[in-house]
Amino acid sequence: MRHTRRVIGGVFVLACATLAAQQSQPARSSASGVYTSEQAATGEKIYFEKCASCHGDDLAGRERAPALTGSPFVEGWSGKDLRQLLDRLESMPPTAPKSLSAAEYGGILAFLLRNAEMPSGSTALPTDRAQLAGITFGRPTAVATPGAAAVARNTPAPAAPSPATPPARPAATTGGPTTSWPTYGGNLASQRYSSADQITRDNFSRLEIAWRLKTDFLGPRPDTLYSATPLQVGRVLYTTAGMRRAAIALDGVTGEMLWMHSEDEGRRGQNAPRNGAGRGLSYWASNDGADRRVIYVTPGYRMVALDAKTGNPVTTFGKNGIVDLKLEADQDVDLDTTELGLNATPLVVGDVIVVGVSHRPGTAPRTMRNARGMVRGYDVRTGKRLWIFNTIPKRGEFGYDTWLENSAEYNGNTGIWAQMSADPELGLVYVPVEMATGDYYGGNRPGNTLFADSLLALDVKTGRRKWHYQTVHHDVWDWDLACAPILFDMQMNGRTIKAIAQPTKHAFLFVFNRETGEPIWPIEERAVPQSDAPKERTSPTQPFPTKPLPFDRQGVTENDLMDLTPELKAQALEVVKRYKMGPIFTPPVLSSLDGPLATLTLPSEVGGANWPGGSFDPETNHLYIHSHTQVFLNAVVPANAQQSDMGYVGGQARAGGAGARGAAPGAAPGAAPAGGAGRGAPATAPQAAGAPAGPAPGAGGPGRGGAAVSGRGAGPGVANVEGGGGGRGGTVQGLPLIKPPYDRITAYNMNTGDIVWQKTHSSTPDDIKNHQALRGLNLPRLGQPGRTFIGTLTTKTLVIAGEGGVHTNEAGRRVALLRAYDKRSGEDAGAVEMPNKQTGSPMTYTIDGKQFIVVAVSGNDGAEILAYALP
Repeated sequence: MRHTRRVIGGVFVLACATLAAQQSQPARSSASGVYTSEQAATGEKIYFEKCASCHGDDLAGRERAPALTGSPFVEGWSGKDLRQLLDRLESMPPTAPKSLSAAEYGGILAFLLRNAEMPSGSTALPTDRAQLAGITFGRPTAVATPGAAAVARNTPAPAAPSPATPPARPAATTGGPTTSWPTYGGNLASQRYSSADQITRDNFSRLEIAWRLKTDFLGPRPDTLYSATPLQVGRVLYTTAGMRRAAIALDGVTGEMLWMHSEDEGRRGQNAPRNGAGRGLSYWASNDGADRRVIYVTPGYRMVALDAKTGNPVTTFGKNGIVDLKLEADQDVDLDTTELGLNATPLVVGDVIVVGVSHRPGTAPRTMRNARGMVRGYDVRTGKRLWIFNTIPKRGEFGYDTWLENSAEYNGNTGIWAQMSADPELGLVYVPVEMATGDYYGGNRPGNTLFADSLLALDVKTGRRKWHYQTVHHDVWDWDLACAPILFDMQMNGRTIKAIAQPTKHAFLFVFNRETGEPIWPIEERAVPQSDAPKERTSPTQPFPTKPLPFDRQGVTENDLMDLTPELKAQALEVVKRYKMGPIFTPPVLSSLDGPLATLTLPSEVGGANWPGGSFDPETNHLYIHSHTQVFLNAVVPANAQQSDMGYVGGQARAGGAGARGAAPGAAPGAAPAGGAGRGAPATAPQAAGAPAGPAPGAGGPGRGGAAVSGRGAGPGVANVEGGGGGRGGTVQGLPLIKPPYDRITAYNMNTGDIVWQKTHSSTPDDIKNHQALRGLNLPRLGQPGRTFIGTLTTKTLVIAGEGGVHTNEAGRRVALLRAYDKRSGEDAGAVEMPNKQTGSPMTYTIDGKQFIVVAVSGNDGAEILAYALP
C-alpha cells in the first residue's frame, strides 16, 4: 500500500497534548535495587535470542538500531520512568512488536539496568505498568523549577513541535544569489562543498533555528538514528524521513511540507536488513526541465520514482513507478525474506541510476552462503536494468581465482552499502565495496577475495571494470569501505592530475589517479602479523599508503592506554593483561579464558571514518575528515552448528552465562560477543569528547581504538572492565581504556599529502568531565568516545560539523554543539546549540541571498530536521 499526500494551504498540523505532572515526592530510583540478579540473567538470554541481531552483541546498536548501553543510552533515559522504557522495548522486535510476554520484557529491562551498573536487589522488577511509572531511570535529581534558567536567543527549544505549523511565508526577496545541493554529497564528486558565504566566522554564533521538523509522525515509532542529508533544488528540499522511510518535499525557506509519499511494505518491510529513514534520495531532471523526479530505495529494497512537483509515482518508470530490486539480481531471491536492502541513496549519473545493496551485520552470520553483493545500472526514464557487476566474480570472470578452493561459489556479501561518486566526463562511477561474509572469521573464504574491500571504477553506461584497488586483503577486522570517495583535481610537478581519495575505517586515505587507478603516492605491501585461529589464512601483507599519514591512531601499545592519572594508567595496564595488543592488522584471536580473551583492535570495526566520509574545498584543495578513536575487542569462538554453518563466529570466551549468539554451547565454557561488554558487563562509561590532538601517527604506527571488553570474562582481580558505552570499547572505572582524544577533525593539503591541522572536535561528556577519578584536573576538550559518525560540511568560509553526543551547558540544559572552524587553521570559529546530537551530515543552500544550514539530529526521544539561518 502506498500513500501520497499533497499538503494544501501550506499547513500540515498534528495536534498533540503534553502532560507534565510534577510529583511532590521524588520517584523511586532504578539505582535502589529494583530487580533481581536472576531476573537480569533470564533477560540476558532473551536479549541474545531476540534482540542482538539488531542492537548488537555489544548492545552498542547497529546502523539503524539504537544503542542500549553507554552514555547516550544512560543519559538519554535518565530521569524518565521505567514505564516509558518498557514502552520502547515493546516496540521491538520491529518485525513483531509486543510479541514477548510481560515477564520476558521485564527480564530484558532488568538486564539493561544491570548493564547500566544499577545494583540488583531482593525484589523482582514489577510487570505492572503503574508500578513501573513510579521508578525513574538513574539516580534521583532535583526537579528544575520552570523558568529558573533563561534561554539564550540562539538556543533551540528543548522539544520541537511534531511537525509544527510553519511560520508564515516571508515575502520573496530579490537580487540575492541562490545556491543548490542537488545530490547527497553536494555534487557527484562527493565534495560536500558549497560556495555559499553569507554565514562566516563573524556571525556563525548568531545563527537561529529558522524552521524545524519532527519526524516521529512518519513512522510507527521514533527514529533514534536519523542519518539523512536533504537535497535542495530551486526553492524545495527533498529528503526521506521516519521509520517507514517516507519521501517528503519541504519549502526551503519555511520548512512547510509540500508533499509526502510513503510505502507500506508489510512483511517485506518488517524483514528489511536496513530499515529506518535511510540517508536520503536522488534527483533527476530532463534537459528541458519538463520531467523532474526524485528517486529513492525503500527499506524492502524497491526503487521508487516520484514526480518532484507532486510526489506522485512516475507510472512510466518500472511497474507503476517502482522497480523491484530483488528481481534481476542474478541469484535466487525470496522477495520477503532474502536479506538484501539499502540505506544509501542511489546515484544518478546522466540518465543512469547506479544502485548498490547491503546486508545484515556479519558478526555471527547464519550461513556463509549469504546473499551476494552487486552493483547495477538502470535507465532513469524507464527503470530498465542496463547492466550488473558481480562483486563476487563468477567462474571465468576476472578475480575469480582470488577466491581459493572455489570459495567464490558459495560465499556471499561484498555489497555496496556506502555512497558512491562519479565523474561524468570520464564516464566512470566509483564504487566502494564491503567485505565478504563473516566480519571476523575468514576460514571459509581463503584468498584475497576480490572485489571485497575494493574501490571499483566502472563504466557508468556498461558496468565494465576500468580499474580497481583492494584496500584490505582477506578482511577479518570489518574494515570494509564505508563512505564515498572524494574526487578532485590536484597539482603535482606542474601538471594537473584527476585524483580520487578514499577514506577508510582503519584511518588511511588511499589516493589514486581516478583515470588509471595508479597511486598518487607509493603504497607499500608490508608484512603483518598472522592469525592462529583454526583454518584461518590471513594475508601475509597488507597495503600501507606512504602518504598521506593516517588521520587517526592505529594499533595498540601500552603508550595508548588511559593515562589521565597514574592510578588510571596502572588499572589499564592490569586490564590489558588479558588481551592481545599489537600493531595495525593484528588479527583476532581464538578467545580463551586462559587468555588472550581478544585482540585490542584500533581503529575499531566502525572506524576511524565511517559512512559520512569527508568534505573537500576545491579553492584550497584541502580535504577534511572526521574520525573517532575507540578500541574493539576482536576475537572468535566456535559457532553453534544449529545456528550457523560458519565454524567460528565473532565472540569472546567467558565463564558461565549465555553464550554468544551463534556460539557453541561448549565454547570455552561461555562466549561473549565480539567487541561486546560480555552480556551484563557494566557499560556506564559516557562517550568522551576530544582533547588536543597531536600530529597523526605514521603509517602502521601505534594507535588507540575501541573494543569492548567482556567484564564477566575479565576474571577476579582485574580492574573494572566495561563494554559497550554506546560503542565505546573497554573501560576503566567507566572511563575509556584508551587515552583521549576520542574524536577529531583532520585537514589535509591534497596537493602535497601533508596534514595541515588536526583538532579534537566534540565537547567532553558529563560522565567524564564529572568523574570522581578526575576531580581537580583541568581537562581540555577530550572528544566524544563511541560510535560518533560525523560528516563535515565545507563552505566558502568555514568547516562545519555537529557533535556526536550531548553535554550539560552552563544553564543546566543538555545540548550538543554545531561547531564551525577556520578552514586554514582549524581555529574555533563559532558554535550554536542543538537539542540533540548530529546523526545526519549537514548541508547548506542559499535562497534569495539567505543561507541556511540543515542538519538531522536524533536521540532517544526521536529525530528532527533543523534549519539554521541568521536572524
